[in-house]
Amino acid sequence: MNAADDSTALPAYAELCCVSAFSFQRGASTPEELVTRAAQLEYDAIALTDECSLAGAVRALQAAEACGMKLILGSRFVLDNGVTLVVLVRNRDGYKRLCQLITTARRRSAKGRYEIGLADLQAASLADCHLLVLPDYDQPPTPALCNVLGWLASHWPRHAHIALALHRQARDMTHRRRLDRLRRQYGLALVAVGDVHMHRRSRRALQDVFTALRLGQTVASAGQALFANGERYLRPRSTLAALYPADSLAAATRIAALCEFSLRDIHYDYPSELVPAGESALSHLKHLVAEGSRRRWPEGPSAAVRSQIDKELDLIAKKNYPHYFLTVHDIVAEARRRDILCQGRGSAANSVVCFCLGITEVDPLRHDMLFERFISSERNEPPDIDVDFEHERREEVIQYIYAKYGRRRAALAATVIHYRPRSAMRDVGRALGLSVDQIDTLARALSRRSDDGSLADQLDERGIDIDEAQLNRILVLVDTLIGFPRHLSQHVGGFVLSEVPLEELVPVENAAMPNRTIIQWDKDDLEAVGLMKIDVLALGMLSCIRRCFDLIESHTGQRLSMAALPGDDPETYDMICQADTVGVFQIESRAQMTMLPRLRPRQFFDLVVEVAIVRPGPIQGGMVHPYLLNREKPPEQVHYPSDALRGVLERTHGVPIFQEQVMKIAMVAANFSPGEADGLRRSMAAWKRKGGLEPWRERLKQGMRANGYKDEFADRIFEQIKGFGSYGFPESHAVSFALLVYVSSYLKCHYPAAFSAALLNSQPMGFYAPAQLVADARKHGVEVRKPDVRYSCWDSTLEDDPGVAPLPDVWPALRLGLRLIKGFSERAAEQLLAARAESAFVDVNDLVQRAALDRRARDALARADALEGLAGNRHNAQWQIAGARRRDDLFAGLDAPEDPIALPEPAEGTDIISDYANLGLTLRRHPLALLRETLSRKGVLQARSFNRLADQQPAHVAGLATIRQRPGSAKGTTFVTIEDETGPVNVVIWPSVFAQYRVAVTSARLLRVIGHMQRAGPVTHCVARHIVDDSALLGALSVRSRDFH
Repeated sequence: MNAADDSTALPAYAELCCVSAFSFQRGASTPEELVTRAAQLEYDAIALTDECSLAGAVRALQAAEACGMKLILGSRFVLDNGVTLVVLVRNRDGYKRLCQLITTARRRSAKGRYEIGLADLQAASLADCHLLVLPDYDQPPTPALCNVLGWLASHWPRHAHIALALHRQARDMTHRRRLDRLRRQYGLALVAVGDVHMHRRSRRALQDVFTALRLGQTVASAGQALFANGERYLRPRSTLAALYPADSLAAATRIAALCEFSLRDIHYDYPSELVPAGESALSHLKHLVAEGSRRRWPEGPSAAVRSQIDKELDLIAKKNYPHYFLTVHDIVAEARRRDILCQGRGSAANSVVCFCLGITEVDPLRHDMLFERFISSERNEPPDIDVDFEHERREEVIQYIYAKYGRRRAALAATVIHYRPRSAMRDVGRALGLSVDQIDTLARALSRRSDDGSLADQLDERGIDIDEAQLNRILVLVDTLIGFPRHLSQHVGGFVLSEVPLEELVPVENAAMPNRTIIQWDKDDLEAVGLMKIDVLALGMLSCIRRCFDLIESHTGQRLSMAALPGDDPETYDMICQADTVGVFQIESRAQMTMLPRLRPRQFFDLVVEVAIVRPGPIQGGMVHPYLLNREKPPEQVHYPSDALRGVLERTHGVPIFQEQVMKIAMVAANFSPGEADGLRRSMAAWKRKGGLEPWRERLKQGMRANGYKDEFADRIFEQIKGFGSYGFPESHAVSFALLVYVSSYLKCHYPAAFSAALLNSQPMGFYAPAQLVADARKHGVEVRKPDVRYSCWDSTLEDDPGVAPLPDVWPALRLGLRLIKGFSERAAEQLLAARAESAFVDVNDLVQRAALDRRARDALARADALEGLAGNRHNAQWQIAGARRRDDLFAGLDAPEDPIALPEPAEGTDIISDYANLGLTLRRHPLALLRETLSRKGVLQARSFNRLADQQPAHVAGLATIRQRPGSAKGTTFVTIEDETGPVNVVIWPSVFAQYRVAVTSARLLRVIGHMQRAGPVTHCVARHIVDDSALLGALSVRSRDFH
């Protein structure tokens, strides 16, 4: 008998009880692994029954469609009486009931938990579901179990069953006989199930780790709480035939045959309330677009604009998207009514309709955008519009959405938090009983082991001793765990809105934040099943720009706006070319500052290129240097493979920089349709994660051959496309961001005090800490004054004389706000400002009495030297604040006479240490100025002197570590910015040097670097050869770097 005959002789089987990794800390395989393995074993069907969850359903659907496997959806519940019940969906109504049941159970509990009882089942209509009771193994029936079985037998006898799970344990026969007695007693059939927790037996160790974590124990101490063996995997049908009664296997396939629901059957309608009576959604959208086009083009739109509008509206109507555009327009209009800065970005910038509706400020025709990047007739995925709002006012927009649509019809999408190296190491280490120190050390080291030498070497450096066999076991488990779902979180701002309650489409649960609900699917899931979301995002730079406009208006009386700023200001472009961009949106990083003097932006499109080119995609695709070289050539010397491609690439000097250009190359050179080109783009974005890019190679080469292009050119283009898989930037994003680059640059150039104050008031954001922002402001001639209880507000402000608003023609000073004082709350600031508004403070006692500050707030002011104007030096202030008492009795306001005590001033170094400890910065001398004599004896140059060295000259520099970067595109190279009293130095640390000085590079406060100058025009780096941790010279000085990986 051959293998095919063996297969047909085996009994058919459908697995009806299977949990995946979306049953967090329970399932040890992903939905995709389970579905694919079931297909390999030739099961009839597989049911995904995660615990009170459908979070993995869409992933399972996509895997089932890919391998031709029948997927059944369901969920597993542990009732409040301890009975386990599996609910399987038969049809669309059954799916709706299951979603509502999960929502009920989740919404009454905190995030990550659920609560459900028999009363909930009794209240639900479960006629369109199959119900499987899973009794505990080898346990006599409890009253609760009998109660549930009795209720099911009397109410749903045809849909209820008893699940028989056998796992080669000693008392399997006893368990079978016990369940058979229940079958006869209640008249409910036995159904074979695997109670599956993993797709292969090899995941047993990981499953044990999950069990230990769930119970808060170690694997060693969990004992009998662990599964007795590794049999809870998808087993061959031959194994199942030997274990289970034939009629129980047949029952499973019969139930599977009755379950006919697919997620493709759900029908989604967008909310309709924005359509006025007597109009359709499309007619109202056309009306708004016509209004917007008159506003954008007062003289009337051109024929090209009208044609593009008609084309877009036709496609929007065909895809049934008018309601979606109306909703986004309404949200943006409401934000503008409230004077909240907002800007649409992303692929919406490819749409003239969005431009007319005011969703984006980018004219797509002016920038030659591709509408198909946004919506394609050949693609069923909905459009995805991102709108950025001021980060501190976005909550107003969110509450507007909730109020308009109600909490049952509006919820945030989920974000699946996956295990990364550190979190995987922490959980595995905890489950295996490692100490906290061992876990911390391993977690820190693990994220760098791929290119920093062996993990064992790193552990030796830190004095951690772990047995090699155990270390290997840990690493195998960690490697398996990386990428697994860890928990659901809320999307940063992706709202899903529906005409019907969302719980009829997808389960809804509580988020960690109060008054937040999330659905159980993430953005990729929504896209796959055709549900539309609106991204209501927060952008700190919009808040900064708003604050800057407010400060300028209060100073000059002039109200600026982004649209009204001069568009080609030479002074602004001069500043950008000099890489004088600390604090500027998007172009303040070391990599961007390195590129700016080489790119020398002089017009808006140069900023678009700058934003897009310093990205992993163009860098890894080998596009940066060819672009810079071609840019210097006369136009006639730039080579184009054809005139057709010249039209695509001429703006970027023959080199594809943007995703849209790759799409156009495929369309022009390989005859791709717009929909195919967008499919290529989507594969570009996902190929490293999901694969699937290689099939496009042959399609591309075939099309190019047909048009006379050589295979070598096609291969080169394809390799560049793969580079875009590492985050190639769409031009639509770049244009939207470039607008903010220009606006923030203009404000920094012409209003440095206001811009610096706005940056400080918008922290945390960007690359730089307040210390570097303040140093940069002073470099630009801004007088910066320290926090002072007599003059400071919560925010940093502009002033002329202390506490006096500056006149319009006066160059203002920057007064630091009380928000910079560590340990001083906004509530305390409100009390202080209210008391000061009544009358100025006379002394420390007066402040304490009238501001009613608590001990923590008073001490924070004294430590930050904010009381100098009332008490003198920091020592006096701390002495007086310690002796001050707030009185609310008859003696309030009566101060007992006391001889003043004049304490000596702190030493300069002591003051500097206190400044950093309590403000994070100092306006006194830089700490390295105090160490300069010591450093000079060692041959250390100041940053100013270093910047005068010629290329390749030896260099010896030192400074406080302010920024550490290790970008993935740099192939293991680390970049550290250090600063001394004369400025910053950018240090390049090759992987071999990093491996030698790892501890110093990652943890030192004061780094001394010996190496050589690397100069490319005005761009300088110190390439490290030898590194010394000189932190001991700083004593108690506390400085922290901002680290980016």
